[in-house]
Amino acid sequence: MKSMKTLLAGATALVLLAPAVWAADSTDPIMIPLHNWSSQIVMSHVVGDVFTSMGNSVEYVTTDSQAVYESIRLGDASLEMEVWEGAFGASFDAAVAKGGIHAAGAHNAVTREDWWYPAWTKEACPGLPDWKALNECAALFKTPETGEKGRFLGGPVDWLKHDQEKVDALAMNFAVVNAGSAAAIWAEIGAAEKTKTPIVVFNWTPNFAEAVWPGEFVNFPEWVPGCNEDPSVGLFPDKTFDCGNPANGYMKIAAWDGMKDKWPAAYATLAKVSLTNPQIAEMAKLVDIDGMEPEDAAEAWMDANPDVWKAWLN
Repeated sequence: MKSMKTLLAGATALVLLAPAVWAADSTDPIMIPLHNWSSQIVMSHVVGDVFTSMGNSVEYVTTDSQAVYESIRLGDASLEMEVWEGAFGASFDAAVAKGGIHAAGAHNAVTREDWWYPAWTKEACPGLPDWKALNECAALFKTPETGEKGRFLGGPVDWLKHDQEKVDALAMNFAVVNAGSAAAIWAEIGAAEKTKTPIVVFNWTPNFAEAVWPGEFVNFPEWVPGCNEDPSVGLFPDKTFDCGNPANGYMKIAAWDGMKDKWPAAYATLAKVSLTNPQIAEMAKLVDIDGMEPEDAAEAWMDANPDVWKAWLN
């Protein structure tokens, strides 16, 4: 198989023969934000490498995963490759309402983000995946850090999953402890696996974890629009956040409104990007399991999937 660099060189040659619209892209760098989970970082480098092959300049900037939508609508960042409905839908919608940002496309992926446990945990708490059964088993998850309460390991604070609000609304005997990164969550699951210690953590799909550690999401009261904002919606008439997260969420691609005029060729390419759950999970696996640096993982993914990214250039 040809290396990615050889393929990129071929793509660049094709671009030079393409209509003049490609040359209309600004020489200013396309600003691509990076966050704190592997698939987003790898995917951003893949798209950045494609833009570079087209003759564009690209810069990467580490950005808060909630504040990024304000940055995009102001033009300080150019795009966002992974807008997860459960984690970022509210921030994205708020920015769209202000103007300056829009959905440039969507991935052919179904997302879910919620409390999750590996299979050995269910052996210790057989009433799972029901959330009430989990709460009855809270003592299984106690640690010195949480005292008499069970420990739930949440995602990084900036993911704003409102786990504490959920615990309060459903009167669960759990304490929320936030991990510093996605890698910290995987490390804790791996450590628990060695002794088959029951553990419940924040997890999401698509990612590689479902293939490495078979498990299930906790079944909370079904999410319906408004249950996080309107006390009258949901299980309890006086509570907000008394529900789970969307079980069939979207993953959109966001762009600055000015991108399509400033970098029309790059924007046209971005609008064609759409990846599946397995493709996105593979990006995460290259970093989180295979131990590759994100830049190298992007190159490896492109080497293995030339038909996917070359189609974005057509």
